[in-house]
Amino acid sequence: MKTPFILTTLFVFLACSLSPDVGYCFGINYGQVANNLPQPEKVLVLLSTLNLTKTRIYDTNPQILTTFSKSNIEIIVTVENEILNQLDDPQQALQWVNSRVIPFLPNTKITGIQVGNEVFTDDDTTLLQHLVPAVINIYNALAQLGYSNIWVSTPSSLAVLENSYPPSAGSFKGEISSMMYQFLNFLSTTKAPFWINAYPYFAYKDDPNSIPLDYVLFNPNAGMVDPNTNLHYDNMLYAMADAVSFSIARMGFKGIEVRVSETGWPSRGDANEVGASPVNAATYNRNLLKRQMANQGTPLNPRMRLEVYLFALFNEDLKPGPTSERNYGLFRPDESVTYNVGFSTLATPKTSASTSFSLASSATKIKVAPKGHKNLVNWMFVYVLISILYV
Repeated sequence: MKTPFILTTLFVFLACSLSPDVGYCFGINYGQVANNLPQPEKVLVLLSTLNLTKTRIYDTNPQILTTFSKSNIEIIVTVENEILNQLDDPQQALQWVNSRVIPFLPNTKITGIQVGNEVFTDDDTTLLQHLVPAVINIYNALAQLGYSNIWVSTPSSLAVLENSYPPSAGSFKGEISSMMYQFLNFLSTTKAPFWINAYPYFAYKDDPNSIPLDYVLFNPNAGMVDPNTNLHYDNMLYAMADAVSFSIARMGFKGIEVRVSETGWPSRGDANEVGASPVNAATYNRNLLKRQMANQGTPLNPRMRLEVYLFALFNEDLKPGPTSERNYGLFRPDESVTYNVGFSTLATPKTSASTSFSLASSATKIKVAPKGHKNLVNWMFVYVLISILYV
């Protein structure tokens, strides 16, 4: 039996209605390695119903880009690793942009292009030599065609780091330092973000006896203090992000924003995949949403909200590897929820915009009731939701 979808919808609507002035969005990855996913038209309805306005896909699927035309969904597209070696030729890069991106602009809100995925640590080491030239050529092609507002970057796994603990000791691996310097120089010049795929789950799974579960799940815990900076960390995701920031600074660059292109927690796993469960997945994503609700930054950058894209929208049945790989979705392919993320826990009135939460982007216009009626409307929703939940 499907989990009542209307509850999730109401929870998200309520969270948005309680904080209409916030111009941020919690992004989500829309993977397609499956043979049973709903059509893009249904996905668009799902995203719109949830007031999710930022998503990322792992290709330039024309059906998705056409379907999302004239919607309020901001979308990041991806250059597949397999074609990077073609795009270090400027003419090939221009042709790629002309055929894969330009036909959908400006109606489809393509805001960024990820060139490859985890190329710095890919098993195919020959890809790395093509990465920076491809990034530069795609950016130049966009600029030539009048779309320099679309940022170009690439997501990296935490395996790019030689050291990550404590965060202030963060440094990139020596064998990629030359290419990393070139890439960081590009990001610094174009003001594009450095994206990371950061999964505290993997760290916990590999060493559950040493890493406290509460620390990786954002639950209350003693945390750790970086001995070099005296910064206190109460969760691993923020420590990971700051380790990357320190690594960037160690290379001599300042002002490059670190964003999280993927993070999440599996709801199922094999016998040796410690911690993969619906309870832990719900806890991780729920607590992360609370941090987003508070517009929270990391200890190193407390005034800059850490932008996060959750992995993933759906369970994907064709992904290779362990069971966990096919069970990161908030939703099953039939659009029922995999587990209750707990949007109801976010439905608490806030006293200021700095501690409020919205799943709507800054581009979304939300009608706000007059102040005299807004609280009444909000609390009516709270009453209805509580009544439904406790019948």
